[in-house]
Amino acid sequence: MRTLLQLLTAQRDWQSYPTFKAQFERSARELAEVEGTPHLANLAPSERTYERWYLGESKPVPDARRVLAHMFGHPISELLAPPVAGIHHPVAASQVRGPVVTDHFTPNANVQEMGRQAAMAASRALRYAVMAETNSIGPETFGHIRDEVTRIGAAYPRVALHEILADLTEVHDLIFRLLESGRATPAQGVDLQLLASMACGMLAKASHDLADSKSAMMQARAAYVCADQAGHNGMRAWVRGLQSLIAYWAGRPADAAAYAARGTSALAAPTGTVGVWLAALEARAHALLGDSEGVRAAVVRSSDARETAIRDDLDGIGGILTFPQPRQAYYVAEAHVLLGGSGAEAERSAEEAVRAYASAPVDEWGFGDMAGAHTNLALARIIRSDLEGAAEAVRPVLDLPPAQHNHGIVVSARRVHDALTASPLRAESEARDLRAQLELFTSTPTPALPR
Repeated sequence: MRTLLQLLTAQRDWQSYPTFKAQFERSARELAEVEGTPHLANLAPSERTYERWYLGESKPVPDARRVLAHMFGHPISELLAPPVAGIHHPVAASQVRGPVVTDHFTPNANVQEMGRQAAMAASRALRYAVMAETNSIGPETFGHIRDEVTRIGAAYPRVALHEILADLTEVHDLIFRLLESGRATPAQGVDLQLLASMACGMLAKASHDLADSKSAMMQARAAYVCADQAGHNGMRAWVRGLQSLIAYWAGRPADAAAYAARGTSALAAPTGTVGVWLAALEARAHALLGDSEGVRAAVVRSSDARETAIRDDLDGIGGILTFPQPRQAYYVAEAHVLLGGSGAEAERSAEEAVRAYASAPVDEWGFGDMAGAHTNLALARIIRSDLEGAAEAVRPVLDLPPAQHNHGIVVSARRVHDALTASPLRAESEARDLRAQLELFTSTPTPALPR
């Protein structure tokens, strides 16, 4: 039976569980404040509960009924019943409250609705398949896990976090349930540990992107343990690089340099691009420490590692697990810019990084590092008092949607703001206008889920 709840959810493009959950939580907090019932503020449905509501397979509990009525602006009796033609009229998808939709779908809404139902069916089928393989872990289950980890790892640098977070947490949970089940053969256990390391590493990056360095480092430590259990030197080194990145953006450059050095020591020649990444991470960390010789030596090591790198299994996945040339150019430019010195030299390096991202193939492009390249160019231009050039450089960053305002991008934007504040030209109208834009940008960091 098609319910009004289902139609409203589709009309407002809330079919995705993360999106629906975010809207539900917001409505629960609003209702808790209005009614003076604080316990409602923490109410949220699980994914399976949401699926059952959406498909009309179960009815919400009383508290959830009240939240849903507040969320959609209609009594729960109407929401759980079929829509009534002539009474329920269309609304704009952007409306959060108001009249409900008609029983007539647009073609796009039909496609979205069918896609959502197909995705739910696929999820249920996979859960059955996993449980059906009672005595071992079959090839279909393993194939799904590998495909999901590979897909998410490849997509991570290019999409907003909310687009992949639900899938990432689901495959992370599935991997650990299988590891804890005792059903894996020794060979499967090694493979699962490696996949677990990748999933934990990506969740660590997710926590970092949400400015939660404590949770990020906890996940990274779990990722390292799993990589160690798998006996995978490349993954051990990659996790050390991740820990270096987390420490760097948390304002702990000495720790960042130390983690990168530990990662390098875990490598055995030949190696993939993780060795290039670790040297570039050291260069940035030494720049924050004001160690010009350390920067120079690390940049040379990064260049040498690029020359000798051999594509490995992590590079084969790509995305977050590889370190392409444009990203290296961005790291090197950032080290030069943060170290100070000749504004012209830093600007040339930053321009090279911006050009690298402008011409990067899709599989080497990432919005976060692209933004970093542009903020570095803005910083270099502020050094030589080119306010117009700085505003031009940072414009692609300011145009990013809030869902892509991750922690690293926000910190980079704040660096530009701070440089403008310290500039002799800070009183100029152009400097004031750009500071105001940066303040607005940094006040809207990325949400884990769209709201």
